[in-house]
Amino acid sequence: MAMATRVMSQSTPLSLACSQRNAPSRGSGTSKRSVKMMCTQLQVSGSRMQGFLGLRGNNVLDTLGRSRQSFGGKVRQAMNVPKGKGSRGVVKAMFERFTEKAIKVIMLAQEEARRLGHNFVGTEQILLGLIGEGTGIAAKVLKSMGINLKDARVEVEKIIGRGSGFVAVEIPFTPRAKRVLELSLEEARQLGHNYIGSEHLLLGLLREGEGVAARVLENLGADPSNIRTQVIRMVGENNEVTANVGGGSGSNKMPTLEEYGTNLTKLAEEGKLDPVVGRQPQIERVVQILGRRTKNNPCLIGEPGVGKTAIAEGLAQRIASGDVPETIEGKKVITLDMGLLVAGTKYRGEFEERLKKLMEEIKQSDEIILFIDEVHTLIGAGAAEGAIDAANILKPALARGELQCIGATTLDEYRKHIEKDPALERRFQPVKVPEPTVDETIQILKGLRERYEIHHKLRYTDESLVAAAQLSYQYISDRFLPDKAIDLIDEAGSRVRLRHAQVPEEARELEKELRQITKEKNEAVRGQDFEKAGTLRDREIELRAEVSAIQAKGKEMSKAESETGEEGPMVTESDIQHIVSSWTGIPVEKVSTDESDRLLKMEETLHKRVIGQDEAVKAISRAIRRARVGLKNPNRPIASFIFSGPTGVGKSELAKALAAYYFGSEEAMIRLDMSEFMERHTVSKLIGSPPGYVGYTEGGQLTEAVRRRPYTVVLFDEIEKAHPDVFNMMLQILEDGRLTDSKGRTVDFKNTLLIMTSNVGSSVIEKGGRRIGFDLDYDEKDSSYNRIKSLVTEELKQYFRPEFLNRLDEMIVFRQLTKLEVKEIADILLQEVFERLKKKEIELQVTERFRERVVDEGYNPSYGARPLRRAIMRLLEDSMAEKMLAREIKEGDSVIVDVDSEGKVTVLNGGSGTPTTSLEEQEDSLPVA
Repeated sequence: MAMATRVMSQSTPLSLACSQRNAPSRGSGTSKRSVKMMCTQLQVSGSRMQGFLGLRGNNVLDTLGRSRQSFGGKVRQAMNVPKGKGSRGVVKAMFERFTEKAIKVIMLAQEEARRLGHNFVGTEQILLGLIGEGTGIAAKVLKSMGINLKDARVEVEKIIGRGSGFVAVEIPFTPRAKRVLELSLEEARQLGHNYIGSEHLLLGLLREGEGVAARVLENLGADPSNIRTQVIRMVGENNEVTANVGGGSGSNKMPTLEEYGTNLTKLAEEGKLDPVVGRQPQIERVVQILGRRTKNNPCLIGEPGVGKTAIAEGLAQRIASGDVPETIEGKKVITLDMGLLVAGTKYRGEFEERLKKLMEEIKQSDEIILFIDEVHTLIGAGAAEGAIDAANILKPALARGELQCIGATTLDEYRKHIEKDPALERRFQPVKVPEPTVDETIQILKGLRERYEIHHKLRYTDESLVAAAQLSYQYISDRFLPDKAIDLIDEAGSRVRLRHAQVPEEARELEKELRQITKEKNEAVRGQDFEKAGTLRDREIELRAEVSAIQAKGKEMSKAESETGEEGPMVTESDIQHIVSSWTGIPVEKVSTDESDRLLKMEETLHKRVIGQDEAVKAISRAIRRARVGLKNPNRPIASFIFSGPTGVGKSELAKALAAYYFGSEEAMIRLDMSEFMERHTVSKLIGSPPGYVGYTEGGQLTEAVRRRPYTVVLFDEIEKAHPDVFNMMLQILEDGRLTDSKGRTVDFKNTLLIMTSNVGSSVIEKGGRRIGFDLDYDEKDSSYNRIKSLVTEELKQYFRPEFLNRLDEMIVFRQLTKLEVKEIADILLQEVFERLKKKEIELQVTERFRERVVDEGYNPSYGARPLRRAIMRLLEDSMAEKMLAREIKEGDSVIVDVDSEGKVTVLNGGSGTPTTSLEEQEDSLPVA
């Protein structure tokens, strides 16, 4: 029965078998089932061996990594060959010698067979696998010959077509493909290599000389002899990582280091690194540490973007130019890619093996300085169950001086990861990398200017570089110099280049018309309307001539600019200002004429929404004008006010009006109701919970809002209700324009306008309110206001601490509203109702009698304008809502609201739009908004 069982093999990841042939398994299970093996023919050194199958269709090579048996033992069991009968030679002759890239080629070949629906792997699938592998010598040579995967697939389908679509679990190799594998082994032996890489597979494919693959190469115009020459040349220059079996390496070079690292010294010699300006003390300190006998491992520590990696590049440039002491003369700075080193290490032992090879190559070379960016990633890298990580593997070599290593990491990561491991920390010597000053940043930008001018094909003015350093320092507080300044000039260059690359507006319109004319002409030709087509053709010729003339004019202008010494477009200070504004939302560009008019008429505009309160409106307008022209203190908020007064007089409304008028919308205002912060423990909500508490990762309500919108109005509503600890926290905001949140990040308040409202002193205002009425003349009113203001100020001093009040720019006392001002507010509130009904296509008018009734019921000096809103809701909105629900008022109606002789509110519906009222009542009515 076993002999009759049809066993199907599966295309298998040989990589797992070959690279992990001796790795212990995490559990086998082969003892619980009988394994029946068979072998398909593959002649290698007199033996036949291909894929060994289990009952479930599993290739034996698939299970090697999971079995505790050695590779040779498993194959002997599968072939039933006694030990010593040649099985070891068979296995080592082929599968143990495959590199990871060669195994990947075989796997890709099997995938290509599946994709095409073929039940076999032939030479054409091996060729597609060689191209698709992408990183090996074979792939590079084929790519240099102009052969790509897409074209090769098309040729293969042309020659052999697609299969039936049903592909068996096991995809066997054709005899010719097996011959290619045999020849690849012979090619490796002839080259003196004890491994089989993708280059050997390609040489075997070329040597076989027949089959579909040869025809594909011929159709794609490739010369086999030329390909062979290129492969042999590249093998001599750049060996792949060897399988490293049978003792001895296949090359005297450093294949592991070349694969997982980048030679910065070589890049410096080729001029591919950006110039490093300054940082001489840090580079000299690094050289000094590298010259030590033991623990010669500097660790660059600094904030992100200050230039830690640039110091390593500066060292490489010094070595390349010979400007270094003899202790490190002639050495190579190699940057290690930890992500690439870890990538693909699926099983325990693979990562450790790679890292040990790397260390051996560095020890043997004695001319390598290893640079590990983000050195904290060593901790935990490659660690699996029962394994050790990269940091512990490197510790002995770091301590003994066998390995010269430069690390780079941020302050937070150093404290979080490396300081927690004292054994690792003592092996690195910290080198602090401070943030450069603005002047140093300007010099760095001037050093980099040429590279960015070449890339963007434009020029940078000196003023633009100075502006990039200064404006980034002033307005972009959450990043560090010189990184943020470099990003500014880079994006400004991109913006200017795109702007100049655009076709002129006139030419764009003509091209749009030209496309339409061409389309109509083609349609006319298809419809055999040749007369119309001829007319359109003439118009097409005219348009093409006009477009050509505009383009020629642009070229002449560019030529004229170049003759006058202007090489292409220029990046100016205004371009830098525009980028800063787009990043932060803070207007740092020069004030335009339109904006000047808006700023000068700011009081007039705010008074359309805030009635009365001239002192408050003027104070806020002055502060905004100071900030916009750049005269405010750069280290403090735009302004800080405390608005004191009775309820309902417009304190919060003024802040909303300012946000809507100047900052874009009411949503631009950050509003905090301080009654939510009455308890001591709630204060932490402003800056975030401390570590260990719930919500620590979410940030504070105040700090996070300002970080996202640094240019805004911050309203602390009813500040007197807050816990006293809130005032302690606000002292540094008012004085220095900054606040540190629970995560240690500094939040910039220098571009915020702080408004605090308070009801402290409202009782004093109410008592003196009779003296501040509208019936007094101007002098009496002003003197009475000053007297009330001094009394309120004294009461504020009793409630708030002196250090808090002393940091405020101004304490503004709001007046009580007079009846005339309440009438103006009533008009504004009624207008809002008109607008809401207008959206429902209902036209509403109110008579003067109704307005008087609303003002009479809504006026209360002690409560301000809030009773007025309730009066409108009760007298107007309620009755309108009832009639709309009863369908007495519907879309398209014209409605008048009046008060009859008995004092009742009446709603008169004109139906089609003509109100049914007398002429006198229509004259008394207000116009619709």
